[in-house]
Amino acid sequence: MRTAAEAGLLGIPDPELLERSFASGRVLVTQDGDFVRLHRDLDPHAGMAYSKRGSRTIGQLVAALVLIYEALEPIDMVGHVEFL
Repeated sequence: MRTAAEAGLLGIPDPELLERSFASGRVLVTQDGDFVRLHRDLDPHAGMAYSKRGSRTIGQLVAALVLIYEALEPIDMVGHVEFL
C-alpha cells in the first residue's frame, strides 16, 4: 500500500490517477466523492474503496479494508466501488 504522495502522484488529475492505479493493479482507497462520479464515466479501473470523509474511524477503515482483502480477489474489484 502506498499513498499518492509516496508514489509521487500528488496534484495529477483524478482520471490519470485512476488510470495509473489500473496500470499498476492497485485498488484506490479514497474519501473523495469525485472518484465515485468518475467510476461511472471511465473505462474499467482497478477498483475503489470509498468512505465518506469523517464517517469512520481509522480503525474501522482498516478493518473494512482487511475484510475486502480477505474476501475478494483482485479481479473482483476491477470496475467496482466498495462503499465502506
